[in-house]
Amino acid sequence: MNNQEDMKPMDQEISLKRNNTKMSTSSPPDFEELHGFISKRRREIDLDLSLRPRRSSPSPPLSSSPSPQLIPPHQEIPQLMLQIPTPAETQSPNPTLLRSHALFAGATTPHMAPPCEPSSHAAADAAAISPSLQRQEASTVGPSRIPRARRNPSQAPRDGKSENIPPPFPWATNHRATVHTLDSLQARKIETITGAVQCKRCEKQYEESYDLKEKFDQVGKYILENKNSMHDRAPNHWMSSILPACKYCGQKESVKPLISEKKKSINWLFLFLGEMLGCCTLEQLKYFCKHTKNHRTGAKDRVLYLTYLELCKQLVPNGPFGR
Repeated sequence: MNNQEDMKPMDQEISLKRNNTKMSTSSPPDFEELHGFISKRRREIDLDLSLRPRRSSPSPPLSSSPSPQLIPPHQEIPQLMLQIPTPAETQSPNPTLLRSHALFAGATTPHMAPPCEPSSHAAADAAAISPSLQRQEASTVGPSRIPRARRNPSQAPRDGKSENIPPPFPWATNHRATVHTLDSLQARKIETITGAVQCKRCEKQYEESYDLKEKFDQVGKYILENKNSMHDRAPNHWMSSILPACKYCGQKESVKPLISEKKKSINWLFLFLGEMLGCCTLEQLKYFCKHTKNHRTGAKDRVLYLTYLELCKQLVPNGPFGR
């Protein structure tokens, strides 16, 4: 009897194990329900994180980092991790800003992104601009150049040429385009000024002579009487010189002066007394003004007027012929 009673619990246990074995073999576990439960739980966690209020903290001034974006619910939790740049990529903050904003120096919220690295285009532009800025700063900051004394090239002879030349005429000095004073010429008994001329009709060449005192008084008187009305311009009868008559053929206004091709050998006083300076070219007149320290730019009538005025001042340095 006892054996039968002991067998009953054992039979029940065996039957229970068999039932469990049947259930395990007949109904395998539902993995789809388990995966759906996990996915639903993840979505609940994502939604909870997106709706959770964040602690507001002011962003540091002068921050160029973009504002953080909320993670959409369809992304998974591992994608919340941020890629932390290496120390070489991070920019060192300004110490002055850190000291003045010590409140924000130690507090960094999870949603604050690190300072972004400047784009390659901005770096290329900065690299292209920086050399020009450095040259500009070097030119402005560097020591100022000491101004050197410059000679006036318009009033100086060319290289290899001197202001002093052998006097081409007895009434000329050893300086280019300069004649002796009237008193000096009279003291040396030079009373007549001669020059070479040629008739345009008969082509005869000969020397024409002028009385120094008589002709200078004539030209000087005209300048003093008409100086204000001329306005620093030569009159027409100076521009188109009235030529003398030929003493051989008698042709009026046909004798022209023979002007030397070498400017240093021009007979300036003879042309002045005969009022034939207008026969000179503009280049020759500019040569005269250049070596007498006169303004030599402008039209021919202006340069010609200055030539007449300068010769008057050379003959009478203390006379009333100043401008």
